[in-house]
Amino acid sequence: MSQHNLNDTIVALATPAGVGAIGVIRLSGKDAIEITDQVFYGKKLSEQATHTIHLGTIRDEGNIIDEVLVSIFRTPKSYTKENVAEISCHGSNFIIQKLIQVFIKNGARMANPGEFTLRAFLNGQMDLSQAEAVADLIASNSESSHAIAIQQMRGGFSDEIKNLRQELLDFASLIELELDFGEEDVEFANRDELKILVKKIRGLIHALIESFRLGNVIKNGINTVIAGRPNAGKSTLLNALLNEERAIVSEIAGTTRDTIEEILNIKGVEFRLIDTAGIREAQDTIEAVGVEKTFEKIDQSALLIYVFDVIQTQPEEVKADLEKLVKNNIHFLAIANKMDLNPHTKAEHYTNEILTADQFVPVSAIAKMNIEYLKDKIHHAVITNQLNLESTIVTNARHFDALQKAHTSLSDVLKSMEDGITSDFVAMDIRQSIYHLGSITGEISTDDLLGNIFANFCIGK
Repeated sequence: MSQHNLNDTIVALATPAGVGAIGVIRLSGKDAIEITDQVFYGKKLSEQATHTIHLGTIRDEGNIIDEVLVSIFRTPKSYTKENVAEISCHGSNFIIQKLIQVFIKNGARMANPGEFTLRAFLNGQMDLSQAEAVADLIASNSESSHAIAIQQMRGGFSDEIKNLRQELLDFASLIELELDFGEEDVEFANRDELKILVKKIRGLIHALIESFRLGNVIKNGINTVIAGRPNAGKSTLLNALLNEERAIVSEIAGTTRDTIEEILNIKGVEFRLIDTAGIREAQDTIEAVGVEKTFEKIDQSALLIYVFDVIQTQPEEVKADLEKLVKNNIHFLAIANKMDLNPHTKAEHYTNEILTADQFVPVSAIAKMNIEYLKDKIHHAVITNQLNLESTIVTNARHFDALQKAHTSLSDVLKSMEDGITSDFVAMDIRQSIYHLGSITGEISTDDLLGNIFANFCIGK
């Protein structure tokens, strides 16, 4: 968390750095409007209503720096719940830096990374998971990652966690009430009801934990490796999927010496396509490095697209390749390429204990035959269930870790009750799970935790 006083008025550029049509400078704090008023020539800003915009000039010692629009947001009806002034100026780097210097000279200080959103959290505008969703929303680069960030920023995930936590709190309070009457042997918390509740909450937490695999790949993109023998048509397939000539296509074996990476968006989900060197006995040192990188990329990926030439590659060779490539339960598809030259090839010719008919996809990359069907198969290979963006999907590694710890604590609660452990230890385990759930929304937080989270934000947010 910032070492500076959170009562200061802070200033920063809220739009991306670089030359553009406009730039927006944001001030937040008790004196934000007054500081702006000192250098703004137009209407008297301190006398204007909240949520109004005013045209005027900003001057430094009488010299006009720029003609601007100033938007006024009065506490508590602003992003930070503080007084906020946003200055829309021309997007010259010189003008922007000059204006920021003028505001600092008149009493503001430069904001730290994420300090506007930190103040929004500290002032109760949003909880911690919603604040983290702001960063995810800024970074979203696909329809799915955008939809999840919006859902979390609007509090869907927070509400679910808060409800689970409150139910546990209610029972923990009853158990601790029993401890206060320890000598009288009274029972306020029905143990059978507590077991049912803990099992229900543990099940819900487990579902959230399971959603992280999907959430993580949606947020960060799905690493997808295209691999196969030289001249199988990997680069042609990459070009067909992207609908552009991105990879070098040649009849010379071993043309792709290094990996080529591109982004493909399928149904709102981002796939990071990695075209790799052909799998064969390398003819030179450079090619050997390329083949080694292919295996490294496969180990780091969620999906393998194995491409083979239906003319040149026999079923037993396909099986041998897959035995070499398919490890660690990686999802994979086997792409039977050059089907235009051998249309009689069928899935049953190639299926075995590794390759099922469902994983076999016939295409002609050069003729762009079956490419849309292949895209559907790529999406379905990783997103196996219907993607419901209304449901809660965990995308944040910190939340995932806290949920795992809460799940472990609840398992300890059940074990303690089954083993007849005394109520004080049961209460302790429940309190642990309550603590971990609270750390997600910020009901339990520390300066170190806040510092780590908000340090990753951009300065103007």
